[in-house]
Amino acid sequence: MSSRIEQQLQRDAGIPHTYYEILVRLSDAPGNRLRMSELAVATLGSRSRLSHAVNRLEQHGWVKREGIESDRRGQVAILTELGRQKLVDTAPGHVEEVRQSIFDALTPEQVEHLYDVCATLARHSGDTVDRAAWERT
Repeated sequence: MSSRIEQQLQRDAGIPHTYYEILVRLSDAPGNRLRMSELAVATLGSRSRLSHAVNRLEQHGWVKREGIESDRRGQVAILTELGRQKLVDTAPGHVEEVRQSIFDALTPEQVEHLYDVCATLARHSGDTVDRAAWERT
């Protein structure tokens, strides 16, 4: 399942799922920006791995980094307009692949149970699940 999703992103968008996840997290963040440390937690990655990924996204012009005035060591990652467009172009194919790979294999009852489990885990970690977005899948 996840290999099909990864292959679709590589084939159609030329990016790994990790990069897509970073773009999505920045898109969802207030002001399209997150501290690098928060982005690492949100994407379940190490800081060094995230730094490498953000470097690559910066090379494409999809993300930029800025220092934080109040914290000389801190940086924020910011989604650029080019990055937003990459996400807009990539999302339809990705959503379709996720739907086919995961949701089409489940009954409506199983989808509801999956939502309940994901929502519970999200609440436990301090995150949320957008019910409307889930139902559009």
